[in-house]
Amino acid sequence: MTFQVVQWADIFTRKQYRDIVIDSFKYCRDKKGLEIYAYVIMSNHVHFLARSKNGNLSGTIRDFKRHTSNSILEAIQSNEESRKEWLLMIFQYAANGHSRNEKYQVWTHETMQSRYFPINS
Repeated sequence: MTFQVVQWADIFTRKQYRDIVIDSFKYCRDKKGLEIYAYVIMSNHVHFLARSKNGNLSGTIRDFKRHTSNSILEAIQSNEESRKEWLLMIFQYAANGHSRNEKYQVWTHETMQSRYFPINS
């Protein structure tokens, strides 16, 4: 799976945002039955190989994305982030096109990004 940050914003150049993703992976592994085989966090997206022990991969991924989005936004707004206005502007602009987001959108909602099954290419 790949999760891309909207507009390819390079938020994961900051350790605090990478730690949010890592902590969320740990929580999903320990509490939601997510088996994570490998992951890599790039500057603006995350790749990982995983499966769900309980058969609810879609629900786990939905919760993961919701939690990481909220946590990243909270960190941006409450810490000394030099790119705060720029990041919030990007996330707000992305949310304008989607009824599911009230104010900000961190992760893309592209069709290929929403597929949680192997694809042969």
